[in-house]
Amino acid sequence: MSRRFDAVAVVVPAHDEVELLPGCLAALEIAALAARAVVGRVEVVVALDACTDASAEVARAAGVTVVELQARRVGAARSAGVDAALALLQPTPPRRIWTAHTDADSTVPPHWLTHQLAMARSGADAVVGTVRPDFSDLTEDQREAWWATHTPGVANGHVHGANLGIRADVLSRAGGFPCVEAHEDVQLMERVAASGARVVASDAAWVSTSGRAHGRAPDGYARYLREDLVPAASGAVRSVQGISIA
Repeated sequence: MSRRFDAVAVVVPAHDEVELLPGCLAALEIAALAARAVVGRVEVVVALDACTDASAEVARAAGVTVVELQARRVGAARSAGVDAALALLQPTPPRRIWTAHTDADSTVPPHWLTHQLAMARSGADAVVGTVRPDFSDLTEDQREAWWATHTPGVANGHVHGANLGIRADVLSRAGGFPCVEAHEDVQLMERVAASGARVVASDAAWVSTSGRAHGRAPDGYARYLREDLVPAASGAVRSVQGISIA
């Protein structure tokens, strides 16, 4: 199977990320340059949710499209970003648009988009990627626990909004991102998987994300690193950071 894609929509939600957003956008610029050689058009949208810092100035200076809202819900920010990106890409049919999702505190590798597109052209309706925390943000115990619970090159099947891709029409049929404070990525992918769409997990283009102890989402990756990572390594808890992908 070989599918054609004409454009990529990259969506980045952000809430007061003036310190980390520049690195995120610089990495995306490199990834987008590589992807444009494949699809021709890549639109990057930053959805600024209730920002009180200079995140808007940073995003505009980077030349990306900016959407501002006051929802204080990452799901709403992702949804607003998707709507804005698809509007920019009209009249391209949604089945020929690939949407890629990351976070403002994360940096993607140069081949992030081209890897997702290669999998999509081969038949994947959605690609669930992996993340690695910035190990300089972690304690020694956390670093040891992370390596004890993760095998490089092996996708764990957990869903992370910082490394996710999905065809636009599949995203729409699943109802889009729910407007919730956390786990919007997991809830979406549960619906996508239930719809019979082909979901593929991959560790081939892992994304580096912040390892800070307190993140923007109340029950997101930061809470997992802070509360669950070390116990998970000892088998004391089984963290729920996503749905398992076969």
